Amino acid sequence: MSPQHVPARAGYGPVDGEAAARANAAWWSEESAGYLAEHGEFLGPADFCWCPEGLRETDAHLLGPVGDLRGARVLEVGCGAAQCSRWLVGQGVDAVATDVAAGMLARGRELDAATGITVPTVLADARALPFADASFDAVFTAFGALPFVPDPNRVHREVVRVLRPGGRWVFSVSHPVRWAFPDDPTARGLRVTRSYFDRSPYVETDDAGRPLYAEYHRTLGDHVRDVVGAGLVLEDLVEPEWPTGNDNVWGGWGPERGALLPGTAIFVTRRP
Repeated sequence: MSPQHVPARAGYGPVDGEAAARANAAWWSEESAGYLAEHGEFLGPADFCWCPEGLRETDAHLLGPVGDLRGARVLEVGCGAAQCSRWLVGQGVDAVATDVAAGMLARGRELDAATGITVPTVLADARALPFADASFDAVFTAFGALPFVPDPNRVHREVVRVLRPGGRWVFSVSHPVRWAFPDDPTARGLRVTRSYFDRSPYVETDDAGRPLYAEYHRTLGDHVRDVVGAGLVLEDLVEPEWPTGNDNVWGGWGPERGALLPGTAIFVTRRP
């Protein structure tokens, strides 16, 4: 963690949403190199991983069969270093990726050079996408954008706007039940310490009380209401089980707790 992002305080409570959104963009930019150093091998430079459980799109087909995506236009929001889009481009899919963190897109250009697969990227807030109406056949994000904004309904509305009729919007987030438990992947994390219904965001602040980082909790019902309210149809809710042989520990995710509790929720939705 860079010195300017060492928090003076961390906990749950109110935060100015727009200030926190700006802080998150700066945080992810500054932490991009460290994030890739820690998780890059597991994610792969050009692989489509939905979650710490290791569910890959090559097996899950949540966007549809790859063959059906060739010739389609696909958008990734909150792309990080665009590993998922890079995999799609490698499969012959017309993909473009956006992120609010310039540092993450810079790491993506480094992976472009390392892999020889170039992903078109755009610096953009997922709540205000710089694309024309009905310009994509599918939109997705793997743990991007939605947990880091106070108003995810704006993201859903933007996705609906840029989706063509019949297009899919697929997003993965931390499973909401995890917010009731400590961020501990071991057996010590198997105890409820917070109300599942407490929607207070997790916030890190500096000495002056300015936000450095914020993450937001939505219950399963909140997520469903958000997508339905945006005019989307919920087609599936995937809760990946922790697979045998995955010994990766990632924050609060790991095999010990993953064997008992869900860590990820993936919502598969469609614009009618």
